[in-house]
Amino acid sequence: MTRRLPAPLSGLAALLALYLVAPLLAGIAQGRWADWHDVDTHALLDASAVSIASASVATLLIALGGIPLGYALARVQGRLSTVVGFLIQLPLALPPLASGILLLFLVGYGSPLGRATAGALTDSFTGIVLAEVFVAAPFLVIAARSAFASIDPVLEGVGATLGRRPLELFLRIALPMAWPSILSGMLLAWLRAFGEFGATVMVAYHPYSLPVYTYVAFGAQGLPAMLPVLVPTLVLALLVLALSAVTAGTFDTAHAVSPLGAAPLGIAADVDPHSPPGTHVVHGESPHIEFDVEKLLGAFHLRAAWSTRAHRLAILGPSGSGKSLTLKLMAGLEQGDRGSIRVNGRELSGLDPADRGIGYVPQNYGLFPHLTVMQHLHFPRGADAKAAKHWLERLGLEGLTGRRPPSLSLGQQQRVALARALVRPAKLLLLDEPLSALDAPRRSQVRDDLRTLQQELSAATIVVTHDPIEAALLADEIVILEHGRALQCGPTEAVFRRPASETVARLLGAEYVGTGTCQSRDQISIGKGILLSVAAPDLTPGDRVGWTVSPSGVRLAADGAYPGTIESTFMLGIEQRVLVRIGEAVMGITAGGVFEPGSPCRLAIDPGAVQVWPAWQDRPA
Repeated sequence: MTRRLPAPLSGLAALLALYLVAPLLAGIAQGRWADWHDVDTHALLDASAVSIASASVATLLIALGGIPLGYALARVQGRLSTVVGFLIQLPLALPPLASGILLLFLVGYGSPLGRATAGALTDSFTGIVLAEVFVAAPFLVIAARSAFASIDPVLEGVGATLGRRPLELFLRIALPMAWPSILSGMLLAWLRAFGEFGATVMVAYHPYSLPVYTYVAFGAQGLPAMLPVLVPTLVLALLVLALSAVTAGTFDTAHAVSPLGAAPLGIAADVDPHSPPGTHVVHGESPHIEFDVEKLLGAFHLRAAWSTRAHRLAILGPSGSGKSLTLKLMAGLEQGDRGSIRVNGRELSGLDPADRGIGYVPQNYGLFPHLTVMQHLHFPRGADAKAAKHWLERLGLEGLTGRRPPSLSLGQQQRVALARALVRPAKLLLLDEPLSALDAPRRSQVRDDLRTLQQELSAATIVVTHDPIEAALLADEIVILEHGRALQCGPTEAVFRRPASETVARLLGAEYVGTGTCQSRDQISIGKGILLSVAAPDLTPGDRVGWTVSPSGVRLAADGAYPGTIESTFMLGIEQRVLVRIGEAVMGITAGGVFEPGSPCRLAIDPGAVQVWPAWQDRPA
């Protein structure tokens, strides 16, 4: 699509572009008047060599310190980081001559460093390099800081759960992803160092750099001799700019490769060679997980405790309830303020993520955009080659091994993330909203695939979700979480049958709720003389309770045991929902036909579909 700029913008842009190009055109036009005979070619080449060498050495030194400094400023938050980030930009605001004067206070003849080095830091090649480092470093540091800050910290967190240490995470994730911007910063730093005059002339007038030689030649020979002197500068600057443009066009994060390359797959020493590929855990009972942690994160306060031996656990709750934070605490990506996390009696709270033996798949799957599918499966420490082959085949990824995440669908990305987490030893697999990014048809299919996959794994799984259907299908036990508190924990069927409160019932999908009084251990009075039978929830006569019925457990039937009244009807997608009043409550029923509001009806209700909870639990604290 061709885009046209509004007239004022295009005019202003063209005016500035013309002004920036005009001096070069003017210089070319004066070429025939230039004095080409009195040029000291030897001195000009020497000065060019000094500038090229000093700019290259300065850029190397800037990169050695500037890349780590940019990374630190992007990752370490606090007042000190803010102050340092502000001060390192000072050379950009100072006139170059002022920068040179400040450097003389540090390295000049009268400074402690100057006296200690007998003046070797001024009027020398070293002095030129020092001056160029000072004025050019901010270009690279700022570029590196911005590049590292744009990388999702979740990626490095995922890498840590895959067994990689901080230095490895920097070299294999952060640096390759930030490299295109860092390279641009290095080229800008080189150009700034190559063209530096003010600071250089103050600190190291000799040997002549190209800018200083140009200044001297202009003073001695005048303008006609300047064009030959400027030729090396223009040629070198244009070459570097062309290199920058070519690099920007061909090098992007989708094709970045770590300087270390991909580590080869190796069979982990602690994997049973006789076990089926991809199980990666000691066979036997599911791990005993004990979670009792308090964490204050801004205005949010997580204070939850629960324990399970389930092979499949779901943490269910609304957005902002602390579900994802709970997984990060278990994986070691966040540290609790107090409490403990134990797996089979082993305390994990003080361990690094790499040492916990826990697989983690975040909501966005945490794939590294610069790695191919096969490189992702190479990435985890202790990855099992047999397991990698098994999961490539099992998850249908064989034909995708050379592709990178940006060219994969969301479903394919999810499978790659699962495969990556399964190729190394892990007792526990944490899945944070694994289906949230999928559309409805794909979600149903992937949910069924994930359920089948759980049955194949020896590793226990903890799935975070806000969907009660997903929780019911993917978990043997459920933890209900809201506002950082565990409201109820227990076997899935028991929690669905007997929610602890109306809040829990609504989180489990209840749309219509009512209240009643227990008449016997399996009957509730719900008003207007109606006794509702329930499936033996062990009620205490006289207690007030809340109740709801799953829509699948109630139907309109001429011979139904319960009288009701049609309230209204509406369409829910392609289904008709009928609201029926029974006793003092209203419930929703899926039914076809034509219904007249206010007309009587009969209802058949499955006692096993009735959920009951103590009504006093719903009172505000």
